[in-house]
Amino acid sequence: MLPFIRPYTDTPHRNNGLDTLRAAAIALVFMYHYMAFVSGTPTFGWASRVGWAGVDLFFVLSGYLISNQIFAGVVRGRQLSLKHFYARRFLRTLPNFYVVLALYFLFPLAMGGNGLPPLWRFLTFTQNLWLQPGTAFSHAWSLCIEEQFYLLLPAVVIVAARYGKSIRLAWGALGLLMLAGIALRSVLWLQYGREAGGAVGGYYPNIYYSSFCRFDEFLPGIAVALLKNFHRDLWQKILRRGHLSLLAGGLAVALLFYLIVNYYYIEDYGYGFFMSGFGYSLVAVAFALLVVAALSPCSWLYRWRMPGAAQLAAWSYAIYLVHKPLAVIAHRALKSAEINSAVEAGLIAIVCIGGGYLLYRLVETPFMKLRDARFPSNFAAAGGEPPQTESPAYIR
Repeated sequence: MLPFIRPYTDTPHRNNGLDTLRAAAIALVFMYHYMAFVSGTPTFGWASRVGWAGVDLFFVLSGYLISNQIFAGVVRGRQLSLKHFYARRFLRTLPNFYVVLALYFLFPLAMGGNGLPPLWRFLTFTQNLWLQPGTAFSHAWSLCIEEQFYLLLPAVVIVAARYGKSIRLAWGALGLLMLAGIALRSVLWLQYGREAGGAVGGYYPNIYYSSFCRFDEFLPGIAVALLKNFHRDLWQKILRRGHLSLLAGGLAVALLFYLIVNYYYIEDYGYGFFMSGFGYSLVAVAFALLVVAALSPCSWLYRWRMPGAAQLAAWSYAIYLVHKPLAVIAHRALKSAEINSAVEAGLIAIVCIGGGYLLYRLVETPFMKLRDARFPSNFAAAGGEPPQTESPAYIR
């Protein structure tokens, strides 16, 4: 029999599985954007065509990581501080974002040359709402949804802790919200899903970029955090079968990637109903199974240390912000060299990783140190209780 697997502690540590998942997420996003904005063809094969799901994986990881931080303190009876929580989140995400945003407004031609939405849309994190494809810094849409999530979650937890009577209500709410997301996308698909009459032009502004249609992808991550913190006995049983979570998650992701390649967008028809209505939610659930496997010492995903994954995980947020403009700039610079497409892709990947590293080192790291010095915990200080310690590689 396996020994009892220790629950959450405040001791910082690296998790090989979470490193691998975050590295996979940024790699998928890069391959998709490389196809969309550089090569115009699926340079990385099927991975280019499913690469947009890397954002979904980021959503699931954020759903787990942020809610786990909150729930781990709540179950100890600690009082969540909105001031501390928001300060920590803003010091984590905004400095990088503001630097890249400034570059887009100061050097619009160098950063791509496309028109920018009004500045207030970025500053209020509403840029993603009814966003038209092709605008500059369009990939910030996912950051807008993340920030909206950060704003809402702690307030919901405080209200639930004060007035909630049972954890069953939380599970019921998650289930209803998941169904609401599926229902909303299904209804909107009727209007924007098919090419007939040009209706499909509204798919991205009204479905793909929409907070209302993508919020449910955080929910499976929150569900994992609920299991971990409020159902400890069941969580221990799940961890002891981590290899099954890995198998189930791997098979589910493989199946959904196959469906994305073949049925997400159908030539001369439009976006498939099933993948539009149910696909986003199912992809998030499949990724959540991999998150469970990443947390289980019985799983190969937990045990296997993928070379370079820890670095990509730590730099992933910075890479996400800069990879698209850097890829476009590097492609322009290499255009006259007439080099092999595979070599060009490799060089552009190196440029994007290097740019992300510089942003991480020069901007993100100093503000992370400031955050940890001024706001060491998401919770109000308790006498005699040590400050919360977090692993920087996993904080979004």
